[in-house]
Amino acid sequence: MRRSLLAFALLLVASGPATPAAQTEADATPLLYTVAKVFDPLAWLRGEDRFPSGAQIVLNDNRGKRRLIPNFAASADAALSFDGQKVLFSGKDHAGDPWKIWEVDLASGNARPITSFPDDCIRPFYLPDDRLVYARKVAGRFVIETKELSSNKTLDLTYTLSNALPTDVLRDGRILFESAYPMGAGSSPEIYTVYSDGSGVEAYRCDHGVSRYAAKQHSSGDTVFATSRGLARFTAARAQQLNMATPRGEYAGEIAESAAAEWLLAWRPDAKSFYRLVRWTPNAGDLKPVLSEQDLNVVQPVVFAPHAAPNRHPTGLHDWPNGNLLCLNAYTSKYPFPAGAIHSVRLYSRDDSGHPKLLGTAPVERDGSFFVQVPSERPLQFELIDGSGKALKREAGFFWMRRGEQRVCVGCHAGPETAPENAVPQILLKSTTPADLTGSTQSAGGH
Repeated sequence: MRRSLLAFALLLVASGPATPAAQTEADATPLLYTVAKVFDPLAWLRGEDRFPSGAQIVLNDNRGKRRLIPNFAASADAALSFDGQKVLFSGKDHAGDPWKIWEVDLASGNARPITSFPDDCIRPFYLPDDRLVYARKVAGRFVIETKELSSNKTLDLTYTLSNALPTDVLRDGRILFESAYPMGAGSSPEIYTVYSDGSGVEAYRCDHGVSRYAAKQHSSGDTVFATSRGLARFTAARAQQLNMATPRGEYAGEIAESAAAEWLLAWRPDAKSFYRLVRWTPNAGDLKPVLSEQDLNVVQPVVFAPHAAPNRHPTGLHDWPNGNLLCLNAYTSKYPFPAGAIHSVRLYSRDDSGHPKLLGTAPVERDGSFFVQVPSERPLQFELIDGSGKALKREAGFFWMRRGEQRVCVGCHAGPETAPENAVPQILLKSTTPADLTGSTQSAGGH
């Protein structure tokens, strides 16, 4: 089975009309995909099931179409291993089970459970060092965590009150995920990144507005995603998203690439129709049918081909209970502040009921710099204050810092294209001890 899959991994055969009857073994594309009666790609935003009526992963190769795991009650979210020999997926052994993460060996067909929690675990991806990342439902919301494949050691990566779902692992080692915008406070999907130790969380881009979700990084290095208006992409040369000239209709995202520079994507003409798989050359031509299923959605295409493992991320965390954050210049922002207007900064968190909680206030120097120690693994939100105590600007959402994380930011909402000034910030000339904004009388950590 492995030889037949790999032999056809780079071959994308053009299919006839997108109906099951027109599909033959000779036309079959070597890929995995998910079929489901009901598919809601944004149900995770509400902590709900994207496949409320169940789903099945289908294997389509030169031998025809068949279920990947025929004896499972449900399966979805296929993710191919780097060597192309194993698949992680979300599955239910029995209909009443929660979603769990499983791994199937393609040569033997044997599946083994990776998680055994009483909670739903969905959308897995392989990480270097024999680990994986996925979303686990905890207290009614989806939290992203990592786990070692060979042990029960897990690590939470997200620490706000928003639901979160991984969508890919970038080549630089960061985890691409989606959550609400503003994070911890909003209801529209947005794209974020975080390192595999939970540090360095940030929005992928700062031009928030249109719903963005189901993002994947492609071979060009661009990240392609679905929006409420079609498809768009992030490219390293631009600080804002680039909209793509796509044919009309609705796109589910999670786009796969073929060796022929074509994209495989799930598309439907309108909300009353079912998703089907189509082929498209980016920014050129019409959608070409690949396959559809009678009264079923066809989504989550995965082309069979070994792929390079992402970079391993060596953690820089320290064994301290809190985190340190240095802002170089709060005036570096997309919001205009008059010179000398920023006097201090307040830090908020949230209590167990979700209400804002003021943790403390710290001074901001004339050059806009401040240095603070903050509590770890809690929702955090900054607010800039003028000399009279009036709020100038408050973050719309929340972020977090990991235990022992030391982070430097160029400014407030400065954007990824901004480089820091080559100068020592005045706050460090005044003191190398961070202001304590942990909300407690005791703190610990490096200077």
